Amino acid sequence: MSARLLAVGDTHQLELPLRWGDSDALNHLNNTLYFRLMEEARMQILYGAGFELPADNGAILAHASCDFLRPLTYPAQVRVTHTVTRIGRSSAEFELLLEKVGDAAGPYARGRNVLVWMDYVANTSAPWPPEVLAQMATQFTPAA
Repeated sequence: MSARLLAVGDTHQLELPLRWGDSDALNHLNNTLYFRLMEEARMQILYGAGFELPADNGAILAHASCDFLRPLTYPAQVRVTHTVTRIGRSSAEFELLLEKVGDAAGPYARGRNVLVWMDYVANTSAPWPPEVLAQMATQFTPAA
């Protein structure tokens, strides 16, 4: 039986604490820190799948965006959810939601990330190796 590959609709969730020092004078999480939360969740996925740097090939972040819907305030646990929305030849796209744990009123931010599999030596994109998509799938919950 072959390993399951990463698929559209798969999700990964990680809860991260806000730090007091990450807030501005209004006790709002600084806008750059939303990207740090997304980054930490992404790195947990990659390292959890067994990827380490440096290497001759790996995933790079080709795009990151964020819509700030409501201000996050300290103290809070933030749930970062990655949902696979597209897998191409060498890229994968994810929708990200940042939600405050215990607050059912909806997301505080919505983001989008695109990862590209790269041959670092040739400095070009390369097709996703099936074994990489299988390694990444181990970090995600399959789509329902």
